[in-house]
Amino acid sequence: MGRIKVGVVRGGPSSEYEVSLKTGGEVLRHLPANYEGIDVLLDKEGNWHLGGFPKKSAEVFDSVDVVFNAMHGEFGEDGGAQQLFNSFNVPYTGSQAFASALAMKKHLAYDAFSRLGIKMPKGKIFSGDDFLGINAEYCAEKVFKVMAPPWVVKPSSSGSSVGVSICFSFSDLVEGIENAHKHSEFVLVEEFIKGKEATCGVIDGYRGKKHYALPVVEIVPPGDRFFDYEAKYDGSTQEICPSSFDSSIKRKIEEIAVLAHEGLGCRHYSRADFIVSPRGIYFLELNTLPGLTSESLLPKAAAAAGLEFPSLLDHLLKLALNKR
Repeated sequence: MGRIKVGVVRGGPSSEYEVSLKTGGEVLRHLPANYEGIDVLLDKEGNWHLGGFPKKSAEVFDSVDVVFNAMHGEFGEDGGAQQLFNSFNVPYTGSQAFASALAMKKHLAYDAFSRLGIKMPKGKIFSGDDFLGINAEYCAEKVFKVMAPPWVVKPSSSGSSVGVSICFSFSDLVEGIENAHKHSEFVLVEEFIKGKEATCGVIDGYRGKKHYALPVVEIVPPGDRFFDYEAKYDGSTQEICPSSFDSSIKRKIEEIAVLAHEGLGCRHYSRADFIVSPRGIYFLELNTLPGLTSESLLPKAAAAAGLEFPSLLDHLLKLALNKR
């Protein structure tokens, strides 16, 4: 029996194109010997390439046994790619279409997590309709009336902290809303919670558990920066794993990460982000396709739990092939 052909799909139309290339490259380099890695690129214009050559999507998916989805953001992580993989009946890593779309749309996920009883920062959501003939200043005024500064402004449908800003004044808030709206039809404005940043990955089917919480990682960005796009990928951030939090805080974070993963119907793996403050533990968001670059948090946490990167990839591919 020959090696299993793994189509490592990377690229895509999102602003996280470069990060996706890195994730896919790491996956291709670290696949165990029983897999044959096949580089599948989706360029920014939506054209498919197999091993460097342009191909139709049908040719791509007929050439692989399983897909390792290494895309991030728009299309790759929002249910679009998952629907495409389903249409070709090809197994793939990561959550299915509905859970992917729900987690990616922060305004929908915010409501879902609130219904699960998960503590989140106070927030206000602006839809595309709010921006029709209405400027960002009007939206900022609505925020100003119900939440004191500072605020965190996020596009609803991007990851890697793309388009996210922390705003300390009214003019900052107007600029932040305008910037976030460039990246997404929906914009989420939340109260800024001062505290320590943390993240917790969840892996399905590990060590006999349906959903296994990986060790909590404490994130310490350089200086006064928050964990923005540059801090995530330039190597300047200190990541403490296992974290220095009290055991009770770690257990609570792990419980919430599993609850969020299961509550949204996620599959195979995810990573939840938190703020630990004197006011309590606040859940921020769930990533259904967390980065797998050399700077990424989930592989480091998995290694701390005894799952080195090639073994992690093998585990995720087995879950996909078994359609669990």
